[in-house]
Amino acid sequence: MNTFSIRPLLLTLAIGFSGSIAASYADLPAAALVGAILAVSIASMFRLTVDIPLRLRNVAFTIIGCSLGSSITKEALSQTGQWPFSLFVLGVAVLVTMLTCSWVLSRFFSQTVETAMLATSPGALIYSLALAAGGMGDIRAIIVIQNIRLVVVTTLLPFILDNFGFDPGHTDIPVAAGGTGSVLVILVAFIAGMGVSRWKIPASFLLAGMLVSGVGHYMGVITGRPPNSIIFIGFAVTGSMVGARFSSIPLHDLQRLLLASLSAVFISGLLSLAFAIPVAQMLDVPFGQVFVAFAPGGVEAMAAMALALGYDPAYVATHHLFRIILLFFLLPVGINLLKKINK
Repeated sequence: MNTFSIRPLLLTLAIGFSGSIAASYADLPAAALVGAILAVSIASMFRLTVDIPLRLRNVAFTIIGCSLGSSITKEALSQTGQWPFSLFVLGVAVLVTMLTCSWVLSRFFSQTVETAMLATSPGALIYSLALAAGGMGDIRAIIVIQNIRLVVVTTLLPFILDNFGFDPGHTDIPVAAGGTGSVLVILVAFIAGMGVSRWKIPASFLLAGMLVSGVGHYMGVITGRPPNSIIFIGFAVTGSMVGARFSSIPLHDLQRLLLASLSAVFISGLLSLAFAIPVAQMLDVPFGQVFVAFAPGGVEAMAAMALALGYDPAYVATHHLFRIILLFFLLPVGINLLKKINK
């Protein structure tokens, strides 16, 4: 990487970390993550930022994954017997949300069936873009709607949970003594993530971090989560990545698709809320935890949010990974189904 490409990256990271620090001092919910997203998103509108390089993103995802894995204990795994019901309801919620939002975008915002379906598939941006690159839908509209959804959900959800009387998270994982052991675990997990990514598994580095750290904690080889300073770096880089996505989107595309994007976010958020309420009541778990698990965000950002808000991160991450796998099968079928209906 030459000097001319390093400078905008350093500026992007400086803006992101500054936003994280400012949000932390302001005592905002999920401060490091939300602060970086807001700061870099605003800077991106003025074309001051660039996309975060893949390797740096993967380091951040590995840190978050290792932090998530520190919650995997024998006591935590005893709760997984309740998850099948929750995952089933999530599957229904995904189907209803995609069909409803796709209909709205097609009916009121003149989007094609393919574009509407791919733009409203929650947490499956990369797969949606791969299908669009193969000739399905308007790739620019998909990028804009998906990115606006992710930024709005990731920034607003912590404020909603913090200010509307929802149960706060209570996950309290002790910090590991010293940072050397945590760095070693992260390094091992990163190497494992490189291997997992070759199989094209979604969220490979996040998953590798969870598995390496989770197995270590379950067996008693590892104790405690990484130091706050390391987790802060993971949150700030992840937030900067989310905000920097706007740096390559033309402003006229943002203006043209803003109302359609916000409509899709509003509808998907309400539907996630509607499906999360009965699940939280039946499983007797904090509503906020289920809402974060059902919310239409990306797996890395939402897993980081669960960690920051004190909810069970393994529960949230598992649900978002399940949704991605489900969408691999639903998207092609759903697009063909809607085509037939609209003929």
